[in-house]
Amino acid sequence: MASYYFSPAKQKVVLLLASGITLGLSPSPAVHWRVIKNLPKAWKAIDRTILRRIINEFKNDRLIDFKENKDGLIEVVLTEKGRKTAFKFDPEAIQIKKPTKWDGKWRFVIFDIPEKKKKAREAFRKYLQDLGFYKLQRSVWVYPYECKQEINFLVEFFEVRNHVQYLIVDYCLYDAPMRLHFDL
Repeated sequence: MASYYFSPAKQKVVLLLASGITLGLSPSPAVHWRVIKNLPKAWKAIDRTILRRIINEFKNDRLIDFKENKDGLIEVVLTEKGRKTAFKFDPEAIQIKKPTKWDGKWRFVIFDIPEKKKKAREAFRKYLQDLGFYKLQRSVWVYPYECKQEINFLVEFFEVRNHVQYLIVDYCLYDAPMRLHFDL
């Protein structure tokens, strides 16, 4: 795998392809719109220009390949290397790397996910708990190490970007319980 950063949009594309979603490409506008109409909401949410750029990058990195169907529709499919990459973005496999020395900063994840997204909210909260975050309040969680990329992935995966804030805090008035929780 290339060593460059996988943005949340790239992660979403890889995960969608890995889940068996087939992205059809065709020069014909009629075929193109027929395919788009049947795509899941997650595909429609990705900007077409960004999607084309990501697809080209993935092709160059040999993460995907193109396959033509009998009806002339070109499908984008993951290669073996692409499947291995997708596995790295599986929410079940997320792990936050702990540096040898703490930088003295707290990472706060604050969210207000609406009731209509209750399942996403509960799943997001469960992942924070499983990753070892300290629960300061029901929707305020704290972690001492860099985890922005992992949080970006989760907010994209659960489609709650507009409802989550990630803050890096240099000073906290009373952080003794947090320090105790993380053995700092």
